[in-house]
Amino acid sequence: MSPQDLAGKVGEVIGTSEWVEMSQERINQFADATGDHQFIHIDEEKAKMTPFGGTIAHGFLTLSMIPYLGAQSDMPRLDGVKMGVNYGGNKTRFISPVRSGKRIRGHWKLVEMIEKRPGQWQQTSEITMEIEGEDKPALITEWITQIFV
Repeated sequence: MSPQDLAGKVGEVIGTSEWVEMSQERINQFADATGDHQFIHIDEEKAKMTPFGGTIAHGFLTLSMIPYLGAQSDMPRLDGVKMGVNYGGNKTRFISPVRSGKRIRGHWKLVEMIEKRPGQWQQTSEITMEIEGEDKPALITEWITQIFV
């Protein structure tokens, strides 16, 4: 699909990812990578005494799953892409904690697709991270990607 064709889908849901488990091992690895070893993430016994009832994934771990889940999604693939670069996020809100062992998936709604200059597009998507079996999502964000074709 061309960037111009994708631009015609503004306002539409353009993709949903596969489910992925937020395992305790993944949470522990993220804690080690970031140095965020708060007990609600890594100490299963202490975390049982919190309102969460157990360990939860870091909000930023859930947010960092965007590229992986995007690659595992049914979103249209753009023709001739040389690279995509994360540009940033708007309005990121962590709505519900993701408990260890739960599965999440992403839903992408295209908010904006504009050509910044020849060969460079800026895609803004509203991404909702759903938690399997729960009413409220883990997070909602507007994510911006620079795409070079």
